Amino acid sequence: MTPPTRTTPASGHRLVVVGGGLTGLAAAWEWRRTHPDDEIVVLEADGRLGGKLDRVELAGQWYDTGPEAMLARVPEAVELVQELGLGDQLVAPQTTQASIVLPEGRFALPAGTVQGVPTSAEGLDGVLTPAGVARVAAEADLPPLQLDGDVSVGRLLRERLGDEVVDRLVEPLLGGVYAGRPDELSLDATMPALAAHLRRSTSVLEGATAARDAGARSRGDVDGPVFVTVEPGIGSLPAALVEASGAQVRLGTRAARLARTAAGFTVTLASGEELTADAVVLATPAGPTAALLADVAPDAVEPLRGIPYASMAVVAMAFPAQDVPAGSGLLVPPVTGRLVKGVTVSSAKWPHLSGGGVLRVRSSVGRSGDDADLRRTDAELTAAVVADVAELLDLARPEPVDTHLVRWTDGLPQYLVGHTARVAAVRSAVAAVPGLAVAGAAYEGVGVPACIRDARRAVAAIA
Repeated sequence: MTPPTRTTPASGHRLVVVGGGLTGLAAAWEWRRTHPDDEIVVLEADGRLGGKLDRVELAGQWYDTGPEAMLARVPEAVELVQELGLGDQLVAPQTTQASIVLPEGRFALPAGTVQGVPTSAEGLDGVLTPAGVARVAAEADLPPLQLDGDVSVGRLLRERLGDEVVDRLVEPLLGGVYAGRPDELSLDATMPALAAHLRRSTSVLEGATAARDAGARSRGDVDGPVFVTVEPGIGSLPAALVEASGAQVRLGTRAARLARTAAGFTVTLASGEELTADAVVLATPAGPTAALLADVAPDAVEPLRGIPYASMAVVAMAFPAQDVPAGSGLLVPPVTGRLVKGVTVSSAKWPHLSGGGVLRVRSSVGRSGDDADLRRTDAELTAAVVADVAELLDLARPEPVDTHLVRWTDGLPQYLVGHTARVAAVRSAVAAVPGLAVAGAAYEGVGVPACIRDARRAVAAIA
């Protein structure tokens, strides 16, 4: 039998990053900043880089089909864009006023909520029925809140504030971020700041008020947008990260096994080739990460396998230019019976996507445990989404001039009850292996800044 090819660094040290999504590429860049002479190899099983960061040309304009906004009031994403020399391409939204579509009509998202959790019963009329508003107001009469251990968002809020708060306010927000269901998602993992305040409060309303006020104090007098994007699309960042890091990228290359050696690690590829490495960052989804850790950190395998994933699809659409009085977009909870779970009116939200004689919008489909609609053909699913969006926006000219469908199969990790304990177990097992780190959306956040933060954490852990 022919022995496997073994590749070692020509000189210096080698970092191998498994996974060429945002987290892996950010880790490569962070390593380059502190280890300018090291060799960096990024292995990506897919035929393209970027993971969930992707863009298409929609009616002549670059358009994101992955994340289309980055949180600006935490530093990581904006800092990274500036480090890459792209600070002049940052764009603030023209409007962020979204509405919720309900069976009774369309309503502005109530002010003062914390991820959809109200701080009082005021301002909820219309969004909730009179009975639902009364149920929120009655929380003061319930026994004092006692939050022991992790619970699902839905279970806690249904018990304290009623079903309507979950189904009409919280679900469309969490569904948009995680493609998950509040009755399954972990309070500690998806709402950590609120969870911390709830443990010091006698009611959910009191805890939500404290969380809201603490957030305002932490921001101080800082002015500026909550969200930003970059003009050529967030999907342009992967190429910029590769150029800045000087990493050697190998597409269509799957890591099959990771082994510890006296000098570091051996990464065996599916082709049989072996790469030696002084340090390794696994920036892959939970399942592939579990497989790679089987020999070097076996205690991480079971908790990683306890992180399921949900699938979704995004449809980008361009219609003839027309007025759409929908602000930045619509949140569409399942109680409406609609196919789509949200609509972003990009031409209204972002100045660089307006004009040009077209109306650019995007919509998403898919929730955890419900992929029946995703089994439609591309043509069928696109047509159904276009029809739903045209009706929701009441388009006078509903025939699109351009469409793109992008499927994210098993794209979003589900932070189920107990997620923080699973993540702690994974990190503890991996930390016992010098030179090895894991990072990515599976752990402590699915947004762009969270993935960058986790990449930096991984590099710091092995540096």
